[in-house]
Amino acid sequence: MSRQLASIRNIGIVAHIDAGKTTLTERMLFYTKSSHRLGDVDKGTTVTDFDPEEQERGITIYSAAVSFRWRDVTVNLIDTPGHVDFTAEVERSLRVLDGAVVVFSAREGVEAQSETVWRQADKYHVPRVALVNKLDREGADFFGTVNQIEKRLGAKPLVLHVPLGMGPPHVKDPFRGLVDLVEMQLLTYPPRDEVLEGDAPADAFTVGPIPDEVADLASEWREQLISTLFDFSDELAELAMSEAPIPAAVIRKAIREATLVRRVVPVLAGSALDCIGVQPVLDAVAFYLPSPLDVLPVEGLDPSKKTPVTVKRAADPAAPFCGLVFKILAEKHGDLYFVRIYSGTLKAGSRMWNPLRQKKENIAQLWAVQADRREQIEKCEAGDIVGVIGPRNSITGDTLCDVDAPVILESIEFPETVISMAIEPETSLERKKLSEVLEMMKRQDPTFRASESEETGQTLISGMGELHLEVIRHRLQRDFNLKCRVHKPRVSYKETLRSAATVVGQSNRQVAGQTLVATVTIRAEPTDDQLGVTVEQGWFPENESLADIAAAMTLAVRESAERGGLKGCPLWGVRIVVLESPIPEPLPGDVAIRIAAADAVDKLLAAAGSVLLEPVMRVEVSVPEEYLGDVINDLQQRRAIITATEIRAGVTVLTAEAPLASMFGYSAAVRSVSQGRASFTMAPLKYGPAPAETADAFV
Repeated sequence: MSRQLASIRNIGIVAHIDAGKTTLTERMLFYTKSSHRLGDVDKGTTVTDFDPEEQERGITIYSAAVSFRWRDVTVNLIDTPGHVDFTAEVERSLRVLDGAVVVFSAREGVEAQSETVWRQADKYHVPRVALVNKLDREGADFFGTVNQIEKRLGAKPLVLHVPLGMGPPHVKDPFRGLVDLVEMQLLTYPPRDEVLEGDAPADAFTVGPIPDEVADLASEWREQLISTLFDFSDELAELAMSEAPIPAAVIRKAIREATLVRRVVPVLAGSALDCIGVQPVLDAVAFYLPSPLDVLPVEGLDPSKKTPVTVKRAADPAAPFCGLVFKILAEKHGDLYFVRIYSGTLKAGSRMWNPLRQKKENIAQLWAVQADRREQIEKCEAGDIVGVIGPRNSITGDTLCDVDAPVILESIEFPETVISMAIEPETSLERKKLSEVLEMMKRQDPTFRASESEETGQTLISGMGELHLEVIRHRLQRDFNLKCRVHKPRVSYKETLRSAATVVGQSNRQVAGQTLVATVTIRAEPTDDQLGVTVEQGWFPENESLADIAAAMTLAVRESAERGGLKGCPLWGVRIVVLESPIPEPLPGDVAIRIAAADAVDKLLAAAGSVLLEPVMRVEVSVPEEYLGDVINDLQQRRAIITATEIRAGVTVLTAEAPLASMFGYSAAVRSVSQGRASFTMAPLKYGPAPAETADAFV
């Protein structure tokens, strides 16, 4: 069984939007004979972009899972979105994957969302390989992109390919092959048309000697490759010092060891669209990315102990079962739960325990998922990613485990929503249906919120951006036949404290003949953390009864703080510490403690004052030089602050910080001022103080 686990690769394809992730996935499926035709993103014919909205827009919106065989390895691959509005799909995918292929466009280099997905991979300690794609494009710069990977991402790129030429066929030295620095040989590929029309074998490429024109360059990068690997292989170092030939197997072993500990990132070159360099990427997945046996045992907390202790679960089918729910596909006939199995064996028809919900969950059916196709299976084991039908109480981030061996794995954190809009059905008869559908969509998408406004009775939906909410609205109409009126999107504001303060909350009330007496003392301060409210217990009495009261005070303060600030917006970047407080006799009950805690939070807001915060976005605009002035002028009118300017592939790239409230409709505006030649990306960056006129509007 260990041999079988060693031949599994659970990987994701991640990148900035339009870097070529889905095209690369499509070529992988074709070359591994999992698909018998080459799909096209622009034509909406790819395997993984099967949703009508994805096919219409030509972008990936939902992560899709596929499996295939390459060499002696089974690859479970998740193709993820590149658009920042759907970053939750990347977050939950990287949480459960063992490795990743990060795709960069050779023309645009490291872009805004490239940095975001890189940080997400760092967060979950995911080893990765990189593909510099689109070397057939005008302005492609392989070595410039490698330099950006090192400078902007703080990585150690390990170049395994040198491209033969760069750019489209009409330039003087077009991209037409790869120099493999491990084998020191040239790989050339047939024209894409021959592959598409079936005139060339799907896996055809030619191996030959390195041409003189790139021989010196290849030798230089080969020497750098070998010297970088000295620290990871004594055998390789000895062979290099004695100037003996170094077998490719020795080099690959050293690359693998360095990659698994995330000391290097192997960098490959290619053009997925032109079917160049796809097989080396598959080889890199097999050779360098980890199997479930190569990653550390997953850690969790044993909730059965009075004081939770850390337990480890190795990737062993014979161990107690544990798995993490990382995605839910809400469907009319029963939700499909995607589960990564970390240990043990899961069988159809069994029952598992959800320790967070304290509920048993029925495992009615197990499904092997291939994009939009499914095959029912009877059991699955450690290292597998599987679809489960049957659970009713679990949500994304929950752990499923054996009843007799409970464990709670680290959950998945998702970013806060930044934009909301009111939505209402065209007829009152559809109100109940809308409510049910929105609840279903909330189960599926952890970054989607829906709630009813107490003041207006309107339903408010919140998400990560304009595109996110637009996709939700289209889905309501297309999939559920719900025609809704929508109102102008609005920003999700927050509040923080103006200053630090220490206050004492009191309860001294007569309720039903009882005097409810309690005192709660808190100290609070604004912080720079881009988080909500953190409430800490600042005193720990040795007496068990008093310890329970201190814990109850902390919980009551946390609940009161969640009501929001003076302007009714959620508190953000606030740290509250519950201090030692006088304890009356008899000991106060829960109701008295809650009253005192609410009084303490009210006094805190009055004493410290509040500052309205608005979401600030990181904006990156690529614009030709002749339109630069107009674009900068437009950004400044939107209260944007330009933080960096650089030249990439002949165009100017502006990096700016801009309030979301002023960026609505920017897509049309930037096209207008640049005659359609500028492009931009926008991602949430932080919350910052809102202007006085905006704050005054809340009074």
